[in-house]
Amino acid sequence: MQKIYIVRGIKVMLDKDLAEMYGVLTSRLNEAVKRNISRFPENFMFQITSGEFSYLMSQFAISSGGGTRKMPFAFTEQGVAMLSSVLRSERAIQMNIQIVRVYTKMRQLIVDNKDLWLKIEKIEQALTMKYEEVQAIFKVLKSLLMKEEKPREPIGFKIRGKNR
Repeated sequence: MQKIYIVRGIKVMLDKDLAEMYGVLTSRLNEAVKRNISRFPENFMFQITSGEFSYLMSQFAISSGGGTRKMPFAFTEQGVAMLSSVLRSERAIQMNIQIVRVYTKMRQLIVDNKDLWLKIEKIEQALTMKYEEVQAIFKVLKSLLMKEEKPREPIGFKIRGKNR
């Protein structure tokens, strides 16, 4: 079952799906968010409108949860990561540890491979220049092939008075 949706052109997960993933009740998840609201700017989390919720229900067969009283919250990728730091469930703690480990490893990979990135960038620039040169050659060749041949004057002596 799909748990990632596109709302307002952004990939998000809904509070009820995240609560299930983190092993907590949706109400507890929302309480933790409210206690730490300063950690959730609008690009981390927002409340979806009734129109957006209706669309999601019709497109993805989302249950209204037995009559949802409030519209659910949608969390972006950053919001999902932030949630793991404010929830107190064992699963959330483990996920937060994994996020920190992956982030640290990615930063180290970038630092370790800085020279490689620079070489790749140089190769990309060289290929771009070569591509432009090849394009120019093809353009000239094409113009030569498309050129119509004009009838040529015969080579040799011309005899006056004779028509050809």
